[in-house]
Amino acid sequence: MNQNVGSTDKRVRTALGAVFGIASLASLAGAISLPALAAPVFGVVSLLMLGTAATGTCALYSLLGVDTCPASAGRSR
Repeated sequence: MNQNVGSTDKRVRTALGAVFGIASLASLAGAISLPALAAPVFGVVSLLMLGTAATGTCALYSLLGVDTCPASAGRSR
């Protein structure tokens, strides 16, 4: 699968992944009051964001035809 996530997009995904991960852990620890379903949902979102940032590939972007990677102008990555 070709990379379709650019560097700015990776930074945003990393930051959002960290925020969702911290919120998930804080909810599990009881530090913040959220519904019981929020912690696992935030945890999964965090893992997805961090995973797509690390690999540079987003399956949803592939389905939608979105490409934020600047090296996509006919070159092989």
